[in-house]
Amino acid sequence: MVSRYKKEFLELEKIGVGEFGSVYKCIKRLDGCVYAIKRSKRPLAGSSDEQLALREVYAHAVLGHHPHVVRYYSAWAEDDHMIIQNEHCNGGSLQDALLENAKLGQYFPEGELKEILLQVSMGLKYIHNSGLVHLDIKPSNIFICHKLAVSGPAGQEESDSEDEFSPGVVYKIGDLGHVTSITNPQVEEGDRRFLANEILQEQYCYLPKADIFALALTVALAAGTAPLPHNGPLWHHIRKGNLPPIPQKLPHRFLELLKLMIHPDPAQRPSATALTKHPVLRPSCGKAVQLQEQLNMEKCKTAMLERELKAARLAQSLMKDQALGSAKLQESETSSKQKSKRLVGGKSCRSFSFTLGF
Repeated sequence: MVSRYKKEFLELEKIGVGEFGSVYKCIKRLDGCVYAIKRSKRPLAGSSDEQLALREVYAHAVLGHHPHVVRYYSAWAEDDHMIIQNEHCNGGSLQDALLENAKLGQYFPEGELKEILLQVSMGLKYIHNSGLVHLDIKPSNIFICHKLAVSGPAGQEESDSEDEFSPGVVYKIGDLGHVTSITNPQVEEGDRRFLANEILQEQYCYLPKADIFALALTVALAAGTAPLPHNGPLWHHIRKGNLPPIPQKLPHRFLELLKLMIHPDPAQRPSATALTKHPVLRPSCGKAVQLQEQLNMEKCKTAMLERELKAARLAQSLMKDQALGSAKLQESETSSKQKSKRLVGGKSCRSFSFTLGF
């Protein structure tokens, strides 16, 4: 049989190797678009790759499409290997960017760190709200898309954005091989460097918070911290809620947020939803909340004044009715007295007629 992969795709280059297998940059002959094609390392039957491959395909089937999750297009088995056709992210992975930064002695500045944290939180919010948890968040599983601007009808630059904002760089969550259900988990531990302690203890009550823990350490690496340990004293020190040393100066509130995200008690860590609205990452949201609170206060004041005005009008109306009733009663009494005087003690005029006869 002719290979579907060879028939439908033109392989350009190998762009990655991971736990699942190898990833190739390919052009689909039919539409001319570039895709990332993942091919499992070993034949699936009886191998550990089989579970990872099936988890990833099932997860994509549940999730559908979201701007901050790598898009899935198709999957099939070929020569007993699983092949998955995904969106190609033209900026590579965050891990690639970190390696490049290390060569240059650089690290992501504050603004980009917040962008990474915000956008990945948006992807996690979607995954968690879909009843799933990723369990392998780390730089090599976060992919970068540089958005290509095109000239619109009016000559202005436009870009194909499905998000509420349009940054030039979009961060997307990929590699869903460890994804599992929140309510019925079948946990396959991810990278120990990013693993929350409760997962090692097989405590799965707060599974989404394990993704939050891993995301904080991912951002710390992007900020320039040294490579994380797989075990040892520093590994345990981090699990006690201590951030690894970060070489650049960052705002206290930002560092406190990262520290909260690795809190030893997972219940204390913020949810992905809370992160997407956090004032450190979305100052406009904080201002909007403040304005909304002020508006609610003004509405309460207005409602109170309206009630007072209504009560005053009602009282005024009652007073008018009372005054009118008193006036009518007084008029009625006066009229009765006048009638009584005419009947009892009043004088009547009489006319007499005399006729004289001659």
